[in-house]
Amino acid sequence: MEQVHSTNQITKHAVIKNGMLAGFPIFLGYLPIAIAYGVLAKESGLTTFETTMMSVLVFAGAAQLMAAGMFAAGTMFIEIVIATFVLNFRHFIMSMSFMNTTKEFPLKWRFPLSLGITDETFAVSSLHKEEANKMYGPYFYTSLIVVAYCGWVFGSLAGALLGDVLPRALSTSMGIALYAMFIGLLVPSIKKEWRIGIIAVFSMILNYLFTMVLEISSGWSIVLATVIGSFLGVFLLKEDETS
Repeated sequence: MEQVHSTNQITKHAVIKNGMLAGFPIFLGYLPIAIAYGVLAKESGLTTFETTMMSVLVFAGAAQLMAAGMFAAGTMFIEIVIATFVLNFRHFIMSMSFMNTTKEFPLKWRFPLSLGITDETFAVSSLHKEEANKMYGPYFYTSLIVVAYCGWVFGSLAGALLGDVLPRALSTSMGIALYAMFIGLLVPSIKKEWRIGIIAVFSMILNYLFTMVLEISSGWSIVLATVIGSFLGVFLLKEDETS
């Protein structure tokens, strides 16, 4: 009986190890972006505690970088909340897909796992769908997400601490990380579907018109441009599917 228990333990440990190995590339990829976010957040006026706790509680790189930039611009709190909600709306779709993959898991596993879904953890989890049907499958996805999460939180803390010692000129220049991250997310999508580029340019023009011509605050301009651009995307991409 002891031998069977030992075998189960080894199997569980092996699954956890495999999950950690799958999540480690995400850990490495998160570090530089998280450090840039931490520096930018400190530059925008957040404390080290606030900067780190945003990563602990939110765990959404693009939204946090945008929120930090909006904090720096003096945007109202409600505008930041709505803008980040719109930006992260895609997480509903990813979470539903992940819930379908892990439908055999008990709810006590599925609910906390869904909180760890990001673009990167979802992509890697999708490459390992077979783990959901194996023994100790929840441990695989948990270890994958925890490793990625630790990379983001640790990098955010490191960036916040660096923000206190870096020269102001250098820390201010880290604001370019916001644009670099969105470009990095956009370019691969445009390579796959050129119409996405049209949607992005259209949304940029709308944001400029709302901000500079209509003099709407930056937060509401982002929200309106994103929503209207999304509606354009529905028609453009639908047309592509039917052609």
